Amino acid sequence: MKCHYCDRKAAYAAEKDGIKVGLCERHFRERVEELADSDELAALREQIDIDRTE
Repeated sequence: MKCHYCDRKAAYAAEKDGIKVGLCERHFRERVEELADSDELAALREQIDIDRTE
């Protein structure tokens, strides 16, 4: 499987409703960084009260 965004080999794949999408390492990291900075994730953290332990 190839990355959804480029021609590299997909390192990760996600499937939902029978549709499978692959991401190479670079694009996977970019998407995770975008999610980490998103308002949606912040709202979800508040909703489920996530606490980090170190």
